[in-house]
Amino acid sequence: MTTDHETAARRPAPTPAAVARMTAVVQDRYDAVPESALRVAEVDRPAIGADEVLVRVHAASIDRGTWHLMAGLPYPVRAAGFGLRRPKGTNPGLNLSGVVASVGADVTDLKPGDQVYGIGRSTFAEYAPARPGKLARKPAGLSFEQAAAVPVSGLTALQAVRDRGQVQAGQRVLVLGASGGVGTFAVQLAAHLGAEVTGVCSGPKADVVRSLGAHHVIDHTHEDALAGDQRYDVVLDTGGNRPIGRLRRALTPRGRLVVIGGETGGRWLGGIDRQLRAHLLSPFVGQTLGTFISSENARDLDALRELIEASALSPVVDQAFPLDQVAAGIRHLIDGHARGKVVVTVADSSPA
Repeated sequence: MTTDHETAARRPAPTPAAVARMTAVVQDRYDAVPESALRVAEVDRPAIGADEVLVRVHAASIDRGTWHLMAGLPYPVRAAGFGLRRPKGTNPGLNLSGVVASVGADVTDLKPGDQVYGIGRSTFAEYAPARPGKLARKPAGLSFEQAAAVPVSGLTALQAVRDRGQVQAGQRVLVLGASGGVGTFAVQLAAHLGAEVTGVCSGPKADVVRSLGAHHVIDHTHEDALAGDQRYDVVLDTGGNRPIGRLRRALTPRGRLVVIGGETGGRWLGGIDRQLRAHLLSPFVGQTLGTFISSENARDLDALRELIEASALSPVVDQAFPLDQVAAGIRHLIDGHARGKVVVTVADSSPA
């Protein structure tokens, strides 16, 4: 005769509850070549903390920052918290739009079923964690794909035009890289504020820039936008590697230069040195020269939403790639083919 204790001892140990799975892009190491850096796999659905939400991702988007996070270049990117030897995140996706699937115990301002857009972690996946302070209600009238095109580039443009450039009605504004992700938003925002906007891009992209409200468009493949006698109150440099001295000559004596981007290919600085020179020189000249790191916050996401719903701002989506072709989407962007934003459409097949 066996005792209850002996019977209990012979019972098999309970198996843990099955962890929900999802499809996601996976990056195991830093690599500048998207085709070798990224793969698609079935992985565990991410767990969230008490102050986080889990978003069922409908769409994500790609920008230059995506490549930098994937490549781990320039090296200061790694030291900024993304992983020194290997990436901390599962994949380099940041932008998202989707539906809240679950919320942490301490989250009170969002609930399951809310449609949101903003910034999360490893967003090239069916589900991604995010903090409520980096999410906002999805703009009415936008598809999930359009909404996913807004967060990082829209926030950067808004803060560059409104805060750093301090653009006002009647000013002359030059946007370098006007057909890119940040540039397309910057042109619209400056025009909405009443500025006379000149956009610089390649010839095939001129019609897009003009349609966004640019009063003048310069084809940089045929004309040097900095070589003429025209002077601008604000210069927004969203790309390229033009010397600070040449940019200054395009400014009025009290003009403002905002260096938003710049690519030199250097592994250590990659263009950051140009931004640092602008910041260091600014106190010694009459012009205001500088750069900034955009703030990822719900307040400005709401400001963008209001502008979109008022028809003052619209995302420009160049092309959409399915989740299993994220590498091709990044290649399309870094090869210079994109006009506006490159979007990732995420398969919507898993139950929330």
